[in-house]
Amino acid sequence: MSKISRRNFLVTAGATTAATLLMHGCSSSSRSNEAATSSSTTASPVSAADAPEVTTAKLGFIALTDAAPLIIAKEKGLFAKYGMPDVEVSKQASWAVTRDNLELGSKSGGIDGAHILTPMPYLMTTGKITKGNQPVPMYILSRLNTNGQGITLANDYKGLNVAANSAPLKDAFAKAKSGGKEIKCAVTFPGGTHDLWMRYWLAAGGIDPNKDVSVIVVPPPQMVANLKVGNMDAFCVGEPWNAQTVNQQIGVSAITTGEFWKDHPEKAFAMRADWVDQHPKAAKALLMAVQEAQIWCEKPENKAEMVDIISGREWLKVPKDDILGRLQGNFDFGNGRKLENSELLMKFWENGASYPYKSHDLWFVTEDVRWGYLPANTDLKALVDKVNREDLWREAAKAIGQEAAIPSSTSRGVETFFDGVKFDPENPEAYLNGLKIKKV
Repeated sequence: MSKISRRNFLVTAGATTAATLLMHGCSSSSRSNEAATSSSTTASPVSAADAPEVTTAKLGFIALTDAAPLIIAKEKGLFAKYGMPDVEVSKQASWAVTRDNLELGSKSGGIDGAHILTPMPYLMTTGKITKGNQPVPMYILSRLNTNGQGITLANDYKGLNVAANSAPLKDAFAKAKSGGKEIKCAVTFPGGTHDLWMRYWLAAGGIDPNKDVSVIVVPPPQMVANLKVGNMDAFCVGEPWNAQTVNQQIGVSAITTGEFWKDHPEKAFAMRADWVDQHPKAAKALLMAVQEAQIWCEKPENKAEMVDIISGREWLKVPKDDILGRLQGNFDFGNGRKLENSELLMKFWENGASYPYKSHDLWFVTEDVRWGYLPANTDLKALVDKVNREDLWREAAKAIGQEAAIPSSTSRGVETFFDGVKFDPENPEAYLNGLKIKKV
């Protein structure tokens, strides 16, 4: 029986939320202050008619490489460039705290938007993970990245060939369980991307995540320490924590998620729907700044500087070597397997990485139905249409001169996973019915 329950959805560091807000207020530095000052002395590209309704917003992030667009937009003065010099980018202790602070909103000491796991805005909008099951309508404004996550195993499983197949773990887990061991696989949030990657990967190898293992929730920055002391057998998380585990010889990487699904969608930039509805020009300004930051992050010549910035104490607080290698497409899995200059690296803008395809969101919510996080009778297309604001993305991209990046369709078409299974966004029911291991 999975350890993820209704309690896991709602119980967070409740007592620590206030402390987290006090400890992690506006994350800033001399660099961001200098950038904002420099930007303010330059003519803004925003016309008076398009000036934001407010000059501030409070945005959250988790210490992960894919938070880079928000961090860079702050540090490089891009929010200020588009008329919002007072944007705060605040570190959150976990995805649960991010959820809690979005529920509060900035007027009550929380945040207005965040770097977030793509399924979370859907689970919040439907009230499935909110206090009292009260819906908190959210909008997804942009994808922040594709690729860049991974599944890591404890050194006990180092000799198993599990790159594209979790099946060898089935016997290993069964043997360990027969000896009285509880097999724990950690993810970052129930129903979030890492939970879905882990569950899919295990199920593809014949391992039922609801019966054969215990799926537990651990915040991303705590993954490495917990694996080190033996609190888990495997985890799924974003970089740099997979690379750090290998660099510290604590565990081995089984798979990078680009191998799981090439150029798969990952984090999103999302905001409370009421904030966007009340401040449409400000939302557009934020989105333009984030898009410009994504373009900057994508350029190979900027990656070393990007790592210099995001590795800092106020941001990720990790050694640069734990970030840069995989960001450049160089993967050392810790078991002799390596990828050099791989096209499976984290992308921020290239190949449509920023555009929030509705077809991708449809896969996430279909998987959330698969594992019981959303009811089977949910109108998934209507839900995606309500939350996914790709129309705002298009407006912002056009405003910054990126018409060429605007796709012709809200669907990327049929997607194929590492095990040969295909997802046709025109027929998610057929996909769901064809899966052998599921909760529904």
